Amino acid sequence: MDKKRYNEQPQEGEILRVKTPRPNEALGIVQQRLGASMIRVACLDGRTRVCRIPGRLKRKLWVREGNIVLVEKWEYGGDDKGDILYKYAPNQIDWLKKKGFLDKLSDLEEF
Repeated sequence: MDKKRYNEQPQEGEILRVKTPRPNEALGIVQQRLGASMIRVACLDGRTRVCRIPGRLKRKLWVREGNIVLVEKWEYGGDDKGDILYKYAPNQIDWLKKKGFLDKLSDLEEF
């Protein structure tokens, strides 16, 4: 009996549900890992934010430079900080590109 774990990422060819950004969230690309669960992310809304991985996700969410992530902007602390909520799998990134969520990706000079 093969049970799927709750926090397990979808397999390579399988797309169950893709998280899309809500009004207080933005998609971003990991630029640099700063240490102590702090990460510099270039968001697709034109801002560069210093984001952290919340404690509840610290052991589950492993990010590297170049990953596409979902960032929740901080309500207090300005527009330069945020939390990383989710890391997208390659098949989910393809779905986001097809639906037009990553159209501003070509505007960034690094990518």
